[in-house]
Amino acid sequence: MQNELIARTAAYVKEKFENEYSGHDWFHTLRVFRTATRIAEAEGADVETVQLAALLHDVDDRKLSPETYADKANARSFLFANNVDESRIDEICRIIGEISFAENCVPSTLEGKCVQDADRLDAIGAVGIARAFAYGGNHNRLMYHPDIAPNPNMSREEYVKSNSTTVNHFHEKLFKLTDMMNTDTAKAIAKERDAYMKVFIAEFLDEWEGKK
Repeated sequence: MQNELIARTAAYVKEKFENEYSGHDWFHTLRVFRTATRIAEAEGADVETVQLAALLHDVDDRKLSPETYADKANARSFLFANNVDESRIDEICRIIGEISFAENCVPSTLEGKCVQDADRLDAIGAVGIARAFAYGGNHNRLMYHPDIAPNPNMSREEYVKSNSTTVNHFHEKLFKLTDMMNTDTAKAIAKERDAYMKVFIAEFLDEWEGKK
């Protein structure tokens, strides 16, 4: 944490997500922060803006805080209270609003692309697998059901309302993310993580069927 504002933001988010267990916890935010910083430095983005947006990216999430999702009230009030100028607050909130998978949006700035890539990278690979099953269990979803087929071509409305199995979620979202990365840095990281997930799902299905 390079400066006082970043440190205060991290403390605020850590306290806010202290009792969150759905996979969008403080450690998710910390991983996104670290990965976004890595990408920003490699891609030549404004690192502090990326770090602030990465730390705050879930405080107004649709699933976690639906009442503040539209106007990003939590992020705005925190930044305002910490004397961040209005134009920068608008920029950070725009980044937050543009990173959602459900919104199917390509961020309008390099900084936004760095944060979106970092958030998506945390959804794939070994940690992504663990998060998918943690989120599924937290929302009473089956791990897998052989009679429930995935629907990889859902509309935004169908995706938001979907309550499919966790294994289907890999086909409906997670296997798509590598091709949706914005930066060369993220694409290189994603390729390895995607390959790991595909090996895992193949092993899962073989074990489910008693083949191994």
